[in-house]
Amino acid sequence: MTASDGKIEYGPVLRVADLDKSRPRDIDVSLNERQLKALAEELGIDDLRKVRFTGALKPLSKRDWRFTGHIGATVDQMSVISLDPVTTRIEEDVERTWIDGLKPVTAEESEAPADVDQEPLGPEIDMGNVLAEALALALPDYPRGDEEEVGEQVFTEPGKDAMTDDDAKPFAGLAALRDKLAGDGNDD
Repeated sequence: MTASDGKIEYGPVLRVADLDKSRPRDIDVSLNERQLKALAEELGIDDLRKVRFTGALKPLSKRDWRFTGHIGATVDQMSVISLDPVTTRIEEDVERTWIDGLKPVTAEESEAPADVDQEPLGPEIDMGNVLAEALALALPDYPRGDEEEVGEQVFTEPGKDAMTDDDAKPFAGLAALRDKLAGDGNDD
């Protein structure tokens, strides 16, 4: 799907005025190759396969709407350890609520809203934006292979002793001092 402005859409854009308030609207989206490539690029990942987004958009009241669904996707990202490709299967439940008259959160506000799944209801509900946002939130922050582990890394200036992970534990030194003092008292 392509919007009138040339932007690729990832799901239906529903006009709120056209939605039937007497029954739920089923949502079932599978992305085509063009959409997969565009979304992978937008999310900054290497590859995206098998995206499926399903659920139901239900009326909550005369004006409010709630979507409850699921997203499944296979993503390829670069490992943060080896820089090799890592494939991850994502399976996440998705919930969103659109509330008529809800004030949008501005960047100047210092607190997050109480319910992050609530959005102001506008003239349209863009299920493609919900799909893209849900997938972005589900991506691993630090992808790595099953066998990859971050070992202890030690860095310092030339000529100085490096600080290790054990040195960074402040109570370990106190425990060693306590043990030494306890040992000195028993030698009398």
